[in-house]
Amino acid sequence: MGEVTYRSAMRKRRGLASAVLGLTVGLVFGLLIGGYRILVSNNLQRSGWPSSSSFSTVSPTPRSLILEPTVRNMPKLSDDERINSSSGSLVFVGVMTAKKYLDTRAKAVYETWGKELPGKIAFFSSESSTVPENCPDLPLVPLPRVDDSYPPQKKSFMMLQYMWNHYGDRFEWFFRADDDVYVRTDRLENFLRSVDSRKPMYIGQAGRGNSEEFGLLSLEYDENFCMGGPGVILSRETLRRIVPHIKYCLQHLYTTHEDVELGRCVQKYAGIPCTWSYEMQSILYHNSSGDQAFTGNLKRKEVHRAITLHPIKTSPYMYRLHNYMRGLKVQDLQQEKIKLQRDIYTMTKELNINLDHLKYYQVADAVPLFPVNPYSENYPGDTEILGVPLGLRTFKPTISDEVIPWDFISKSEYSLADFNPRRRIHSDIKEGLEDITREVMASINACSRQRGRVVDERSALYGYRRVNSYGADTILDLLLVYRKYRGKKVTLPVRRHIYLHQHFTGLEIREVINGEGLKEDDQENEERSVQNLSHGRFLDSNSKSRKNMNIVQKKIIHFILPLSGRYEVFQRFLQNYEEVCLTTDEKTELLVVLYQHKVEDTLNKTIDLIEQLKYKYRSASINVILGSGEFARANALHEGVTKMKDENLLLFIDVDIVFTSSALHRIRLNTLMSKQIYFPIVFSEYDPKIVYESSKKHDKYDITEIAGYWRQFGFGIVSLYKKDYDVVGGFDLSIRGWGKEDVVFFEKVVKSKIKIFRAADKNLIHVFHDVECGKELSDTQLSMCMGTKADTYAGLETLAKIIYENPEYLKFAKEKRLKLTKAGS
Repeated sequence: MGEVTYRSAMRKRRGLASAVLGLTVGLVFGLLIGGYRILVSNNLQRSGWPSSSSFSTVSPTPRSLILEPTVRNMPKLSDDERINSSSGSLVFVGVMTAKKYLDTRAKAVYETWGKELPGKIAFFSSESSTVPENCPDLPLVPLPRVDDSYPPQKKSFMMLQYMWNHYGDRFEWFFRADDDVYVRTDRLENFLRSVDSRKPMYIGQAGRGNSEEFGLLSLEYDENFCMGGPGVILSRETLRRIVPHIKYCLQHLYTTHEDVELGRCVQKYAGIPCTWSYEMQSILYHNSSGDQAFTGNLKRKEVHRAITLHPIKTSPYMYRLHNYMRGLKVQDLQQEKIKLQRDIYTMTKELNINLDHLKYYQVADAVPLFPVNPYSENYPGDTEILGVPLGLRTFKPTISDEVIPWDFISKSEYSLADFNPRRRIHSDIKEGLEDITREVMASINACSRQRGRVVDERSALYGYRRVNSYGADTILDLLLVYRKYRGKKVTLPVRRHIYLHQHFTGLEIREVINGEGLKEDDQENEERSVQNLSHGRFLDSNSKSRKNMNIVQKKIIHFILPLSGRYEVFQRFLQNYEEVCLTTDEKTELLVVLYQHKVEDTLNKTIDLIEQLKYKYRSASINVILGSGEFARANALHEGVTKMKDENLLLFIDVDIVFTSSALHRIRLNTLMSKQIYFPIVFSEYDPKIVYESSKKHDKYDITEIAGYWRQFGFGIVSLYKKDYDVVGGFDLSIRGWGKEDVVFFEKVVKSKIKIFRAADKNLIHVFHDVECGKELSDTQLSMCMGTKADTYAGLETLAKIIYENPEYLKFAKEKRLKLTKAGS
C-alpha cells in the first residue's frame, strides 16, 4: 500500500467542503426562484390575468381566479337571451375611454348610437373611474390595475378578456370601439347578419403602418392589423382563441401601438389576418382631418355610405351627427310611405274602388284598411295625393295659364319667374342638386361589387327644374366615368340623362305654446292633422285651443320708448298706441324715457300730452322717466330696462314706428324666455314727396318696391325678456349719439346661447323722416347715418325714372366726374 501523504488528505477534505458549499448555494437559489414564481403568480391573479394553468382550456376563465371590477349599470341578460335566440344578442360593444372623458365623449356615445344597438354596450376605463353625475345610468367597468396612460395595450386586452368571461356565450360578435367613433347601428346589424359568425373573423380597416413606420412594426410580409380608430369587429370564435393567450401577448409587446399588438395576437393564436378588402376604407371610415373631422358639411358620400365614422373629438358634434343620421332615417321611412301609398293607389284602380271612400274602406268585416281615424295625427296621409304614380306628367294643367315652365340650369340659373332672367344658382337649389346626384350615383353603384364595375360622376353639364303641386321635377345631363375592373378592364366617359321626380310627403304639423310642444293628451284632443287643413278644421277654436292661445295673449308687452324732442311725431305714435292698445284692452304698458332736446323746447308739452292720455284711460299703465344729460339711445333704453322685472316682456321701439295688433301677437309668439329673442325686420318708407305727389295721401301699410324697402341692416326694434337682456350683457353704454348701439347689441346676442328669430313683419312700419347726420358723430356712425339717408330717398325704379325725365341730372354728374378726374390727374 502506498503511503498517505499530507497533500492527498487535504485534497479530499477540500473536495468535500466544495460539494457541501455548492449544495447549500443551489438550495438557496432554488428557494429564491420558487418564491419569486409564487409571488408573480399571485400578482397576476390580483391583476386579473389568468394563471398559466388556465391557458390549457379555451373556456371562459373561472371567476374565482380573477379580481372582479366594481361594475356599474351593466346590462342584464335573461337566460333565454343566447346566441341566435334574440335580436338583442347580436353584438356586444366594448368602448375604451378614460376617466376625463366619461362625462363628455362616453356620455355622448351612450346617449346617441349606444341606445340603438342590436345588442349591449359597456364602457371600460381606469380602476379609479366612477359613473359621471350627468349620466348616472352609464354602464361602466373600471378595470382593476389599469390606468389611463397611453398607449392603452393593457386596457384593450383586459377589456376583451372581460367581454369573453362575462358574455362569451351570449353574443355572436364583439366590437372593440373608441369613445370618438360613431356607429350606424342599422347598417352594422345588416352587415354582421350577412357574415358567418361561427368562423374566426377579424374585421376592420387593414393597415401596415404609415410610410414612416413601415418595417418598424415587426410585421411579416403577409401580416397586417386592423386599425383601432374606426373600430375592430371580432367573431366569437376569434375571441375564444385569443383570450387564453392574453398574458403572453401582453408580455411580448414589440410596439407602442395597441391595435398593432392586437393584430399580432390574433394572427398568432387565431391564425387570421385583418380583412384585406378595399371596401373597408369606406365602410369603416377614418377621416384624417383630426379635430376638424365631421365638423363641416355632412352631406358627403363618405358619410352616407359608412358604417362607422372616426374621429368625432367633441361631444356636441356627436349629437349633431346623430341627429343628421336620424334625419336620413326619416327620409327613408318617408320614401317607404310614398311607395306603400302608390301600391294602394294602384290596387284601388285595379279593384275599381273610389278614392274618396278609401279613408273608411274595409278590407273585411270590421277590418279597416287604415286602422286609425282619418283626423288622427297617425293617419298615413291622403292616398289621392301621396299615391300618384311616379312620373314627370303627374300634374296635368287644364288651361294654358297652369302650364309650368322649366328653369334652365347650367353654370347659372335662367328662370322666367325671376326679375333677373339670369342669376347665380341659389344655395338651396345647389344643395338640392347635389343631394339628387349623390342619391342617383348611390343607386347606380348599389350592385357594383357583383357586377365588377363602378360609375363615378364627373360633372353635371346642364339641367331643367320645376316645382308643381305634387313635388319637384328635375332633368340632369350628367358626364359619368364608367370603370370596369373585372375581366377586361375598361374606362370610358359616358353621358346620361337623369329624369327625377321628388314627391312631397305631406305636411307635418306640431303646435307649440311658449316654445313647448303640446302634451300628448292635448294633441289627441286637438286632433291636429293634415286632413284638418283640407276640411277647414285646422286649429279649430275649441276650449283647449282657446285656453292655449290665452296663455300667449296674457303676456304683457312693456313698451320702452326713448324720446328727445320730435313732439309732432310723438303725437302720431300716441294716437297709434291708443287705437291699437288702449281702445282694445291689449295687455301692454308704455314707459317713455324722456330727454330734453338741444333745440326743441317741447319737454313740458310732451309730459302734458302723456298726462292727458293717462287721464282719458285711467286703468292704463303709462309712465315717464326723465333722463339727465345728453341723449343717447343706448342709455335711455338701459335706464328703462332697470325699472323692469326679470319676467317682463320688453319691446324696444322708436317713435317713428307704427304698428298693428297683429305685430303685437307675433311679438308674444316669437319671444321666448331664455330661448329666443325676436328681431323683426321693419318695412321702411321712402320719401313720400319723391314717391308720391305731395298732395296725395298714401297707405302706410302698402308693401311694394315703390313704397319702401325692408330694413335688413336695422336691429333697433327688438323684443326680449329683461332676464335675457342681462344674460346677453345689455347695451354698450359708451356709445353716444346716433346709431351703432343696436348692431353691437345684436352681435352680443349672436355670440350668446340664446337663439335669434329674425323675420320680416308687414305690420311694423318705419315712417319716413328726414335724417340729420351731425358733425359730432364718429366716422363709423357718420358713415352709417349717411348710408341710411341715401337708402331712404327712393327706390331704384323711382330714381331711374327721375333721371330719365331730367337729363340735366345726368349731365351734371358727368361734369362733376370729369372735374374730379382732372383734379386727380
